[in-house]
Amino acid sequence: MLKFIFLSISFLLTLVGTKSTTVSKANYPESRETKVISAPIKMMDRIKMGAEDTPQYLSHLKGKRVALLVNQTSVFYNKITLVDSLHTLGVDIKKIFAPEHGFRGIEDAGASIANQIDKKTGIPVVSLYGSKLKPSKADLSNVDIVIFDIQDVGARFYTFISSMYYMMQACADNHKELIILDRPNPNGYYIDGPVLEPKYKSFVGIVPIPIVHGCTVGELAGMMNGEGWLDSARTCKLLVVRCRNYYHKRLYSLPIKPSPNLVNDRSIELYPSLCLFEGTEVSVGRGTDFPFQAIGSPYAGVLKLFSFIPKSKVGATNPPCKDQKCYGIDLRINPDFSWEREGKLQLRYLVQMYQAFGANQSKFFHADNFFDKLAGNNELQAQIKAGLTEDEIRASWQDGLQHYKETRRKYLLYDDFE
Repeated sequence: MLKFIFLSISFLLTLVGTKSTTVSKANYPESRETKVISAPIKMMDRIKMGAEDTPQYLSHLKGKRVALLVNQTSVFYNKITLVDSLHTLGVDIKKIFAPEHGFRGIEDAGASIANQIDKKTGIPVVSLYGSKLKPSKADLSNVDIVIFDIQDVGARFYTFISSMYYMMQACADNHKELIILDRPNPNGYYIDGPVLEPKYKSFVGIVPIPIVHGCTVGELAGMMNGEGWLDSARTCKLLVVRCRNYYHKRLYSLPIKPSPNLVNDRSIELYPSLCLFEGTEVSVGRGTDFPFQAIGSPYAGVLKLFSFIPKSKVGATNPPCKDQKCYGIDLRINPDFSWEREGKLQLRYLVQMYQAFGANQSKFFHADNFFDKLAGNNELQAQIKAGLTEDEIRASWQDGLQHYKETRRKYLLYDDFE
């Protein structure tokens, strides 16, 4: 009863001072089935998630069978889960789809997730990370509408946008509607990196965007629809519920870890630059108390001023370089990075670590070429091996970035940084 009262009060609070408005974004191609729901913006107010504007999407759910693609970040007011809110409001939730790290967000990166029944809610949970990435026709047979509400961090290789892509594809294939409850992008204040080449399409790079794409998931979904990036250029029936009081220059600190190894603002800021190391023999601090805030390797002994030893722990049970002493750079205190937002990928660390391998440079890149999937091409690896400078490498991206920026502008839902 107390939960019902609390949620009902929260629901009513969203009504205060809010006038519901449905907006068809003028710069979305008219042939695409994309709608945007917005509310009045007060720029000095706190950022409010799309999920908080319950009145603006609840009417779409009445009498409908609903599935959710959500995880531990699917909360608002930092307390109320979307699952609990909708269940209390009488929404018929048929199932939950779980992305990488699982519904509760505690599984290791890359760990296969099994289907299960959620112990807290009793709702079936269907894994979209493991044996399958895309919902089947059977998965959606008892569903009318799917809701996507997951916090992204603005990097192409962060797999939640790939899960969104496959959900859009499944909804297009099976004539289901998808509702995106939008959230801010903590790295949404810049664009950088090479644009993905089609031959390197994978789950860590699903559409032709740069490493740092500068979009919210709602903006990306509109782009996937509008640019015909779904298979067979199909279109998903899409409804985007915007955030309020967000713009791309605005600072946003995540209240909940989006995944086990992105533990604070610093790790989230560094993630786009450091994830490339996941395709090398360099640890990014998984298995320590500072993941994605340091880099090091047993082969970089010339960097003697800082070292760490990755250990097995929750969220990193078998981390790279486990139980080995790694020499490298502590980025928790490094002045090159700060919350002042330099606004570009930091390639200097890739170049520096490659040079630090010395006679062991042949061991730097993994033989499976996972680095190329992360980079979106095979050129970056070749450029580092050839000894190109950071500025020379960055110059090779500019034509692709310019074309992407022109495309991106058509799908922006919030004031931009440019």
